[in-house]
Amino acid sequence: MSRERAHSAWKSAESIKTISDRVIGIGPFGVGLDGLLTWIPGVGIIYSVAASLFLLFEAARAGVSFSTWLRMLSYLGLDALTSEVPIVGDAIDFFWRGHLMAATALQKDVEDRHGAPEDVPVKRHARKKSKGRKLAH
Repeated sequence: MSRERAHSAWKSAESIKTISDRVIGIGPFGVGLDGLLTWIPGVGIIYSVAASLFLLFEAARAGVSFSTWLRMLSYLGLDALTSEVPIVGDAIDFFWRGHLMAATALQKDVEDRHGAPEDVPVKRHARKKSKGRKLAH
């Protein structure tokens, strides 16, 4: 798999993350087309399935690992299943960020294999190692 193709898929995933789950951002929370369109019968599921298929296509094109592809499929499958439950499913779909989680999995796999695209700043926070405190007895 070429590095250019993988980086193209990374950028496509970033676009889907923004469109699906972050069109309107309020602090750490965001709402995108996936959450907004879910309230319109038929339209929400069409958008969700199209975005999901696009992400899975981009993952295959980028050559992600099988385990990453399965993880993406599970996030997106849960997103689709929750959409099918009347009213409650719409509310869950409004808050469940399946596209964002699947796109992030794709991006992490690409970064691990090819590095991050050079023209895109990557905001990955390093996990802090906790220092165990010794309790006095």
